[in-house]
Amino acid sequence: MPNKPSKPPIDPLESARYGLHGTIVTMAGPNEIIKGTIFINAARIEAIIPDSKPIPEALTDIPVYKTRGTIFPGFIELHNHLSYNCLPMWNVPKKYDNRAQWSGIDPYKQNISYPMNLLGKTKGYVEAIVRYVECKCLAGGVTTSQGIMLFSNAGIKKYYRGIVRNVEESGDAGLPNVDAHIPDIVARDAEKFSKQIQKSSCMLLHLSEGTNASARKHFENLKFNETEWAIGPSLAGIHCVALQKQDYTVMKQKGASMVWSPFSNLLLYGQTADIKSAKESGITIALGSDWSPSGSKNMLGELKVAKLYNEANGKLFSDYELVAMATINAARIIKWDKELGTLEKGKRADVVVINGQGSDPFKTLLQASEKSIALVVVNGTPRFGDATLMRKFGGSGMEQKTIGKKAKLFNLKQTTQDPVVSGLTLAAATKRMKDGLLNIRKLANNSLPLRGMLDKQGNRFLVPLKAQPEANAEPEWVLVLDHNEDEGEAVRPNFDPMAKHGLPFKKIAPMEITADVLVPIKLDTLTVAGDSAFFKQVAQQMNLPEYIKTGLKKMYADL
Repeated sequence: MPNKPSKPPIDPLESARYGLHGTIVTMAGPNEIIKGTIFINAARIEAIIPDSKPIPEALTDIPVYKTRGTIFPGFIELHNHLSYNCLPMWNVPKKYDNRAQWSGIDPYKQNISYPMNLLGKTKGYVEAIVRYVECKCLAGGVTTSQGIMLFSNAGIKKYYRGIVRNVEESGDAGLPNVDAHIPDIVARDAEKFSKQIQKSSCMLLHLSEGTNASARKHFENLKFNETEWAIGPSLAGIHCVALQKQDYTVMKQKGASMVWSPFSNLLLYGQTADIKSAKESGITIALGSDWSPSGSKNMLGELKVAKLYNEANGKLFSDYELVAMATINAARIIKWDKELGTLEKGKRADVVVINGQGSDPFKTLLQASEKSIALVVVNGTPRFGDATLMRKFGGSGMEQKTIGKKAKLFNLKQTTQDPVVSGLTLAAATKRMKDGLLNIRKLANNSLPLRGMLDKQGNRFLVPLKAQPEANAEPEWVLVLDHNEDEGEAVRPNFDPMAKHGLPFKKIAPMEITADVLVPIKLDTLTVAGDSAFFKQVAQQMNLPEYIKTGLKKMYADL
């Protein structure tokens, strides 16, 4: 049953009435491509009219904007740790066999966990982080992703509610909330976990991330007697790198699905999931970029890596099937496919327009950079795109940004705006993050000591000392960094019901951060377009196959 919203939706079900003309790739099937106009009204697709048919009289007075582009559904991303996406790609020092081998080493702490723990708990930086990483999503065509978790000095835990849809707290009765869990399930908890997934519409579980027997053991842990598994139709396994052919057969039999993150897997482990066996099993496969330290900047980049891997490993998928991983497949996995994932009359108007109308619309998308993203629409509202096109929609308060030497506009104004961002501009957020990361040692010296604080569920969060709010004061928020979880922990709010089943949540120990363990860091560029260092960083990665190192730049054909 869809859950009732406890808060307003990301955007109310209202928008201007307008049409977009171009090549419409509906994603309802590999050949469902229409040259025509998509009409949008009150956040929904009102009609799709091919050029070969007359415009109905009821639509003739509606303004139609000729995009001269290719129109796709907005990208739905089911795997991203957004809080970390201001950090650049990590230069991975060796090949690892599983997540446990790199998540606690000194280079990782110095470049990823320590700086984010400091910035995410320092006043003034939380809103800068959430503004920056959300704009990073929009600039890559992402209209739906995972949530950014926040915790306040008043003891309140919530998801940041922004422009990009949040799968874990949609605030929308037609879009059921998704649960998420990062640590692998230990064997003793499999039966309890099974009870939880039976109550969930979708459970995103980091599953068997790594290549060795230890990583695969986490899949085997889901079997709690001779015939029963903690696997069901609501389970979506993220990564699944260690799974073998017979494991995918079990996943299919139980109705489960998977989320593939090839760039991150190849970067850390030198290999990715056995995607051939996954496809042969018939399970539904979605795509996720993971996070910028070990993955793509956005879903557009992840699609390119998936395409390169596919071409080098037997051409298992058509281009339509690859793009489906970022649209209709993802919508099906989270039970949103009645509302999103395809462009059809009556569905929500989440749209991405790519400049150009070549004979192969999928090639147009897969070889484009963010420079060629002409328009991103969420719930019928234009949110990002070419300045010339965005200005046609009117409205005030749009913010200009140059991407790949092309003028773009962000529309960040929102009637249901989360007070966390407090009207912060992208320019101000970018400057604050640049300064904070480059001067992070000074920031550490000037910050108050950090200590642990327990919330009502017994989870520990780092907050500044003396941070309890005064009477009637607005709460101060800090980031909940989900990659701080260990085995048996769950810090994502929607997973708290597991506590009712007796799972032994560990408390996160306080982290001592001093200036001497920190190094200056350069803010990750918003997009690949305009990032002069990106392809050099890719070429230096020791675990990536050569076809990724040499081929990725070619996939950005418009740069």
